[in-house]
Amino acid sequence: MEETGMKEVMGKAEVLIEALPYIQRFNRKIIVVKYGGSAMVDEELKRQVIQDVTLLKLVGFKPIIVHGGGKEISKWVEKAGMEPEFVGGLRKTDEATMEIAEMVLGRVNKSLVQLVEELGVLAVGISGKDGGLLRVDKKYANGKDIGFVGEIKKVNPKILYDLLEKDFLPIVCPIGMDDSYQTYNINADDAACAIARAMQAEKLAFLTDIEGVYKDPADASTLISELPITEARELISEGNIGGGMLPKLNNCIDAIENGVSRVHILDGRIAHCLLLEIFTNKGIGTAILGEKERKYYHE
Repeated sequence: MEETGMKEVMGKAEVLIEALPYIQRFNRKIIVVKYGGSAMVDEELKRQVIQDVTLLKLVGFKPIIVHGGGKEISKWVEKAGMEPEFVGGLRKTDEATMEIAEMVLGRVNKSLVQLVEELGVLAVGISGKDGGLLRVDKKYANGKDIGFVGEIKKVNPKILYDLLEKDFLPIVCPIGMDDSYQTYNINADDAACAIARAMQAEKLAFLTDIEGVYKDPADASTLISELPITEARELISEGNIGGGMLPKLNNCIDAIENGVSRVHILDGRIAHCLLLEIFTNKGIGTAILGEKERKYYHE
């Protein structure tokens, strides 16, 4: 074999060896992936995300996908002649919008099932209605009534445990019911966080449209690779976190305080971001760690 060809082969071997400690550490562990943002709109990125999650499954992890679909919902709301309306970052959801949202999320859900099964892994798409997975109360935005938007009050994870036990990959869309069995739309970040807590997941990964958490949001060079939970609280209290990152970081802290070992915030616009963060020494996003956690187990 030529020298250049041998170097290429050895490089591939080194990548696999680098991944080995992570495969060993997280084998048979539950990982919840919140899938949203641009990675859901770009068809190539969508395929790459599904490849990543399928690979996690095939090397022994137990992944669960929780997906959003906000951009797709807005598109269909506009097609129906209505104007999407948001209050405090939450979609105002009247009866007609709720009907569209459930239809669109169901369609997205089954398209993801199809992509997973094309790669040889059996998947099952469900919503928070199935098996009583997500029970909600009505949610308000700064005291304002925003319609059929749910605040999760209870997670019954039995259906997810059953699916994992039978070797299926669960794909969850964030629709739930209240005690009167009324349907509600749920923020996908909230749903992923609640499911990760209930399942005592080892990891929760958010695919977003930003690189991660910054010390200074105006300076891209201040990206934080590892963020202990104490420092995450300090960043919030100092007022350095704002916009859409604030509720996301609060969700991360809440997940860790309730048993999730680590939470990753990743740029879903980067090809194979999940594999790069989970299986390489340096990663590419921000890993938020519990008090006793270290990122690099083999160092």
